[in-house]
Amino acid sequence: MGGSGNSPCASCKLLRRRCAQDCIFSPYFPSDDPQKFAIVHKVFGASNVSKMLQELPFDQRADAVSSLVYEAHARVRDPVYGCVGAISYLQNQVSELQMQLAVAQAEILCIQMQNEPVMPNPELDLDQKSYLLQNDLPQYLNYTSSSNVIHHDSLSRESIFGHDMVS
Repeated sequence: MGGSGNSPCASCKLLRRRCAQDCIFSPYFPSDDPQKFAIVHKVFGASNVSKMLQELPFDQRADAVSSLVYEAHARVRDPVYGCVGAISYLQNQVSELQMQLAVAQAEILCIQMQNEPVMPNPELDLDQKSYLLQNDLPQYLNYTSSSNVIHHDSLSRESIFGHDMVS
């Protein structure tokens, strides 16, 4: 039998067929994890998965199965965008975090400039420099640390990736 021991693999069990010694599914869909094949079959179909695996070199099949399982889970959660939706969400999150980092760095620079001793400049007297540092720079930045925190309560890492999606 293709599965572990006498038990047919998860795909042959679900499809109710005899698991042959050379079953293409048995190395990747063990009988003790029937949901793994069930979701891939639901989204892609057993025939398509079989064709994909047959076209790949043996050493790439396990990675392909992991990708198919991941994409199948993503498609079940988001039938329109699948894993592209998760990738887009993560790219947006990275952009927002980069913006927050830039704001924090600007705030640090502003604080450092306020705390550094002002070098004498014949063109500006000390009161004018103090005024510029305290009034003009924060106005140009126009950010406060509490207003730039971006919350995503509707989406979480778990809602995108799920638990134990790829085994």
